[in-house]
Amino acid sequence: MTVTRFAPSPTGYIHIGNLRTALFNWLIARKAGGTFILRIDDTDPERSKEEYVDALKQDLEWLGLTWDRVERQSLRLDRYAEASDELREKGRFYEAWETPTELDLKRKKQLNMGRPPVYDRAALALSDEQKSAMKAERGAGVWRFKLNHERIEWVDGILGDISIDAASVSDPVLIRQDGQVLYTLASVVDDTDMGVTHIVRGSDHVTNTGTQIQIMEALGFSAPAFAHHSLLTGPQGEALSKRLGTLALRDMREAGIEPMAILSLMARLGSSDPVELRATHQELIDGFDISKFGSAPTKFDVEDLKPLTARVVQTLSVEDVALVLDTAGLPADAQAAYWSAVRGNTPTRAEAADWWPVFRGEVTPVIADEDRDFVAEAFALLGEPPYAAETWSTWTNAVKEATGRKGKQLFMPLRLAVTGQPRGPEMAEVMPLLSKKPGT
Repeated sequence: MTVTRFAPSPTGYIHIGNLRTALFNWLIARKAGGTFILRIDDTDPERSKEEYVDALKQDLEWLGLTWDRVERQSLRLDRYAEASDELREKGRFYEAWETPTELDLKRKKQLNMGRPPVYDRAALALSDEQKSAMKAERGAGVWRFKLNHERIEWVDGILGDISIDAASVSDPVLIRQDGQVLYTLASVVDDTDMGVTHIVRGSDHVTNTGTQIQIMEALGFSAPAFAHHSLLTGPQGEALSKRLGTLALRDMREAGIEPMAILSLMARLGSSDPVELRATHQELIDGFDISKFGSAPTKFDVEDLKPLTARVVQTLSVEDVALVLDTAGLPADAQAAYWSAVRGNTPTRAEAADWWPVFRGEVTPVIADEDRDFVAEAFALLGEPPYAAETWSTWTNAVKEATGRKGKQLFMPLRLAVTGQPRGPEMAEVMPLLSKKPGT
């Protein structure tokens, strides 16, 4: 069975970059009829907050990305301790006591000598007496995984053939001095214990994947299938990291962006397929192919979500926006005709009732000085409501005959005088909804 996972840290709100990882894993699981695990990486008790756990669940539910089960790493600390003991017994785990300053000096020295700035494994050369002295002086050290200095290779689902020289990578720290288990170890143990078969994540994890493959093998497990998607950039190719605060999913929700607009864009962005608005999650699932995604940085512009959202809104039924219309005071018997007229000119669901004041006559007409006499003459040729669908053509034909105006010079001044807007719904649909005669 195909098993995938999304493993966010509850240290902030989920943003568009996180979503890309979650969506790809969700689509793979759903397409295969497999299992999608939401795994909360909450091993850092100081930074992890329950409010963020609740928030990320709400954001995923808003998008319709449902999970099959939830796991919490903070409940699995005993299991990580077991795995740590196993690595120690196998000679693949060792304690080191260098301070951050000492490590920085070592890195600078190696760079000056033209060598890769990797940890020199000085801790492995310590005698038992020296280890005891370091522990007495500095307390507990960090625990590092001893990499086998060989090439680590795998066929990546997006990047293709990957080969990493383990000798060019520092032995990773898996447990901090304070005893906190770090992501690399917890993730490996969880992925193997939970039977994860496919892992999709950002290309910034490629080197980390290499070390995790060795850790898995050291614990007697086979590695799952990996795929590393490209990182998102801004529209000009700039890093998104400084802008992620504005790209939180909850901020997009508050701005009126529709879930299917986000999902349709993110399910295709960076692939060889064009972005197409999808109406259902099943359409997204059926059209997803991880092999069509490329390795080049992928440009993301939040502005691209606005026209997609408008297209989603155009497909909504009056029932979908009934709450907004009711709140704005639209009579129930007028809502269907109103929504039919305005939905093509409504950017977001929250703005569904924004045209209602126009139809109630609560609008400031826009009349250019050179059009004042023309508009006055035109209004004199318009009768009292109620109006019909034919009223607009009948009225404008009469005005054309009386004034000689035609085309844009005829229609635009009348639209501005009636609605106060240069663009909007078809005037043939506007006229029957007017509750009083324009200009009165």
